[in-house]
Amino acid sequence: MKKQTKQKSPKKKFKILAAGDFHGDSSTAKKLAKKAKKQNVDLVILTGDITGTIETENLLKPFIEQGKKVIFVPGNWETKETADFLSKLYGVKNIGKHYVKYKDIGIFGVGSEDWQLNLNEKKTFNKLKKNFEKIKNLEKHILVSHIHAAKTKAEFSGIPGSTALRKAIKEFQPDLFISGHIHEAEGLSEKIGKTKLISVGRKGKIIEI
Repeated sequence: MKKQTKQKSPKKKFKILAAGDFHGDSSTAKKLAKKAKKQNVDLVILTGDITGTIETENLLKPFIEQGKKVIFVPGNWETKETADFLSKLYGVKNIGKHYVKYKDIGIFGVGSEDWQLNLNEKKTFNKLKKNFEKIKNLEKHILVSHIHAAKTKAEFSGIPGSTALRKAIKEFQPDLFISGHIHEAEGLSEKIGKTKLISVGRKGKIIEI
């Protein structure tokens, strides 16, 4: 009788809710937090422009109340001080400043705080390269930015993307690149090499990796 070999069960996917650009709308934050709980996501990634002119304190609170881990990059609507305030108040990582690791996944990114609509391309690429070096041995990688990459679909808006981000995508080939900023681009996706690029916004996108 042949000995039966035990088959390995398929590896559980890491589930993400990615969203951004809700500009101080706490009702949107609450809806997204409920979606994160309902979908039982492992992580919430926010791509910036979280705050508006009125409310700050209650914009991450709904996610924390639902027991969800949150990381974010600041958008051009966040000042450096606001980004630091959100990070400290809720104990969430600003991956515009830090890379993070979850199991076998490394996540790194760049923010655009203080109305920074045009990144310092050389400085941005060098920073991304430095952080990628610290997580490159992990199995999967996610790059997060508020601003889109150059020569991608989001440029239909007439707003140019970042050449440093495009160079980082082509050179490091992360599994996933998530960006926001262009509201009308929400839902667009494409590929550069093996990297899947996804534009997200206030509706939120469930992504498995």
